[in-house]
Amino acid sequence: MKSNGQSFMVLRRLLKWVGGFLLVTIVLIVLIIAFFNWNWLRGPIERMTTEKTGRQLVINGDLSAHLAWPRPSFRAERITFANPPWAKEKQMVAVEGVEFTIDLSELLMKNVVLPEVRLERPVVFLEQSADGRKNWLLDRDQKDEDSRIQIDHILLDNGRFSYDDPVKMISIQSEISTQGEQKAGTAKASIVFSAKGQYQGLPLAAHGTGGPVLALRDETMPYPLKIDATIGNTAAQADGTITGLTKISAIDLNLVLRGDSLADLFPLIGIVLPETPAYSTKGRLMHSEHKWRYENFGGKTGKSDIAGTLQVDTGGKRPFMQGELVSKLLDLADLGPLIGARQGSLAEAAKQPAPSSGQTTIISAKARVLPDEPFNTDRWSTMDADVKLRAKSIRRAKALPIEDLVVHLKLRDSVLTLNPLNFGLAGGDLIAVVSLDGQKDPIRAHAKVQAKKLLLGKLFPTVDLSKSSIGQINGAFDLTGEGNSVAHMLATSNGKLGLVIAGGEISNEMVEIIGLDLWEWLRFKMKGDQPTQIRCGVADFGVKNGVMAANALVLDTVDTNIGGAGTIDFGKETLDLTLNPQPKDKSPVSLRGLIHIRGTLANPDVQLDKVKLAERGLGAILLGIVNPLLALIPLIETGPGLDSDCGRLIQKAQEPAPHKTAVGSRRESKP
Repeated sequence: MKSNGQSFMVLRRLLKWVGGFLLVTIVLIVLIIAFFNWNWLRGPIERMTTEKTGRQLVINGDLSAHLAWPRPSFRAERITFANPPWAKEKQMVAVEGVEFTIDLSELLMKNVVLPEVRLERPVVFLEQSADGRKNWLLDRDQKDEDSRIQIDHILLDNGRFSYDDPVKMISIQSEISTQGEQKAGTAKASIVFSAKGQYQGLPLAAHGTGGPVLALRDETMPYPLKIDATIGNTAAQADGTITGLTKISAIDLNLVLRGDSLADLFPLIGIVLPETPAYSTKGRLMHSEHKWRYENFGGKTGKSDIAGTLQVDTGGKRPFMQGELVSKLLDLADLGPLIGARQGSLAEAAKQPAPSSGQTTIISAKARVLPDEPFNTDRWSTMDADVKLRAKSIRRAKALPIEDLVVHLKLRDSVLTLNPLNFGLAGGDLIAVVSLDGQKDPIRAHAKVQAKKLLLGKLFPTVDLSKSSIGQINGAFDLTGEGNSVAHMLATSNGKLGLVIAGGEISNEMVEIIGLDLWEWLRFKMKGDQPTQIRCGVADFGVKNGVMAANALVLDTVDTNIGGAGTIDFGKETLDLTLNPQPKDKSPVSLRGLIHIRGTLANPDVQLDKVKLAERGLGAILLGIVNPLLALIPLIETGPGLDSDCGRLIQKAQEPAPHKTAVGSRRESKP
């Protein structure tokens, strides 16, 4: 028993000694912490940083700490950290004061994580070299992505930031100031920023406001942002939130965009959009995971209104854009840039004088009717698309009887298809399927067009005599071609064009004018125009190497048979057609002769066959000298016109175009 009592006393004294030692140790630690001069660590910290990074860290002010587990906080004043030798600026960071917490649990795993950082009057230069080095990476080569300080939240108090990337042609200088009261641990203030420089080689200017706390790695806390920016000729105003500033996880912004052309957005967002006139839109931009959505937007492109929703999915092999767009009023001129039409080319072409008979026609590049601006097929491979557009009404020239538009555009693997491309035309429909294979250079094009139930009376709205005409026009086009513009595709095209009028009525006055039957024309003027029955109308053209040649060109009525022949050259944009009216009834006064339609597509020239007219006129003069009554003999129309074989002509015009493996021998040439 005595032995056991002695052992217990020894153990008790030992515990007292251990407890006393621990207590003294804790007191000493507390005293050391309380009275420790943290400035003694400035030298070791500077030397360790320089040895590890090869770049000098200098702490010119006081160093202090507030210890807590697992996130102690520190404060240092007047700090500079040097750039690597290749950088343009000597210092990467110069800051009057910095307060930060460090996550010791992450540090034990060799990760430098700063949950909170507050910078006072920082001057920061971030730069990426042409060979991919980044000055914010802390390894000696500045290429190890793991050798960076990870910052969760930053509070900024007035500073300047710059970023340079010569490869992407980015150079931005920004200034940040604090608005309102900002204290440690509070977020009552907001920051005001401005920036200038260049982005993707385009001039940039921006200003705006944001929350005081920049949540760099937090992918759950939305950051409020309001910005007004211009990049090149594109202007944007945005107001909303962004979640995850370094790795964006979500966006919810009210966005207003303005610019000269939607195509200018490609270097900014990497999404292929068509060439358009000047535009402005307003809508809601949303982003989550790999989907971007510009929803319920409305605006204008040129003189046309546009509204709808577009969505881009970046999760696949390439971005995929889907959308449905609606235009209440589409200005036809605004479609010009989409198909490569030069601005003002039609007006310039109309000013060109009509060539004289036999004169060689030379058309300048600026005066062409057919669009000759090349498509940028290099961008077609960067995305796929499936977009629908419906225009309820169309503003167009009075002479064009186009009423509405429906188009479904698909782009996949650099092949662009418009299926369908439908126009309401003259009370009927023009239904087209167009395919452009951008995998080929030049582009291989195929267009199949059906004309259904076009009303003859509406086809020429500027011609008063057509209003009394009744009948439907049906037909089909089937053309293949190659070229990087619409003009070059047509200049190499092969295929067939056929139009048919089966039955109906047409203004008799119009027919007699075409036939130059003066007696009949005067009679209709006296009694009034009376429609004449159409037996058939046929326009049957074969197309080879860009030249349309008439196989049959006939308008057969009960009074007159008008035949035609000739060519239309898409490459030269010229016409050479001849009409031969053959009245079927007798007329005492007729100047019947051939009618030549020559010149350019923009400025056709209609002329009578002067030789035939001169022969008739001279005969009338000579007989008039002998006997005035005989002067009418050369002008009397005896009605030799015969009925056309309508059935055969219509059947031939409706035959499909022969399929060709080659698309023509004429090669594309630069204008």
